[in-house]
Amino acid sequence: MGKKAQRAIGLMSGTSADGIDAALVDIRGTDAGVDVRLVDFVFTPYPPDLRHKILDLCDAGRSGADEVCRMHAVLGEWFARAALSVCRKSGTALCEVDFIGSHGQTVHHLPDPVALFGTTVRATLQVGDPSVIAERTGVTTVADFRARDVAAGGQGAPLVPMVDYLLFRSDRMGRVLLNIGGIANVTVLPAGCSAQEVFAFDTGPGNMVIDALVGRVTGDAQHYDKGGALAGAGRVSPDLLARLMQHPFLGLPPPKSTGRETFGKAFVEEILEDRRTLLDADLVRTATVYTACSIADALERYVRPACPIEEVVVSGGGVENPLLMAALQDALPGLAVLRIERLGLPAEAKEAVAFAVLAHETLAGRVGNIPRVTGAAHGSVLGTVAPGRGCRISVDSMERFW
Repeated sequence: MGKKAQRAIGLMSGTSADGIDAALVDIRGTDAGVDVRLVDFVFTPYPPDLRHKILDLCDAGRSGADEVCRMHAVLGEWFARAALSVCRKSGTALCEVDFIGSHGQTVHHLPDPVALFGTTVRATLQVGDPSVIAERTGVTTVADFRARDVAAGGQGAPLVPMVDYLLFRSDRMGRVLLNIGGIANVTVLPAGCSAQEVFAFDTGPGNMVIDALVGRVTGDAQHYDKGGALAGAGRVSPDLLARLMQHPFLGLPPPKSTGRETFGKAFVEEILEDRRTLLDADLVRTATVYTACSIADALERYVRPACPIEEVVVSGGGVENPLLMAALQDALPGLAVLRIERLGLPAEAKEAVAFAVLAHETLAGRVGNIPRVTGAAHGSVLGTVAPGRGCRISVDSMERFW
């Protein structure tokens, strides 16, 4: 960490469980003066059988402790392979990489307090063993970022707002950073804000409900609505949309976070009951507009009364759905809705970059959460560190191992 610049890899797999984003970055500076340059980016898709197994892990009734244990190691191998892929694509030797930051794969997120065996607990579980990543690559790996915030009474999410603050705040305008992954979340950056003035929260479903419906109505022939084509063939059902907008999560004030436990299989099954009266394309169209309306509702309820904002900058897989982006702009008249590329970072790389930056903060001994955002009792240095073993490992030797 004494170097003027560090080369790092950020690894991320979200609630959609479609694969691993790997971003190779150069990081210079510290705190509010940090500067990040994206060197290269690779997406490693999960094969269908692995994706199905991950989704099974998220369903408490469909997986046992032995499966969770083994998949923790399996996904460690896959995250290591993703790191290898971005190194090979960029022509970077593993010994040039100073550290890896890995979010892991969330399989269960239960941040609300529950009384058990004489104590009150909150819990979150991300699999993808950092010890496996460090062993295969030889590179020091930071992972398990959410757990410390949860232990301090927080939601463990969202964690990207610290990075949003470091990289994207503006002295002249209020800005919202919106990520539409499986779940949609916002970071609110008032003009000229300090870190203590940042607030952020999950707004509800992003692509998760849309993707699940597409999978069901196409018999798993498609896993997402490419270009919004299926939704584009349907009509919005006002009755279904109104019912979905009554979901209690939308009315909860921040800080709040959510996941597959709330907007997963059971939620999608309820929507599919309307298949008796609606076309499949109508269901997908309504779910798409629901995502946009739930985001707009969150901004109107909890953001615009608190501070003036001028633009919404969007990242995540949702930016590739033109119907979703158009619905979002329609739901937010008077605000500019922009892709994050306008700020110099590819939409698909943003969250992987964020976990490289969070690992940088961890290794420098700096706080990585924002208590106002997560609800934690205090700021914490986040993550678990698995030390590397130096430059004895080459890209070629990793490939021979697998």
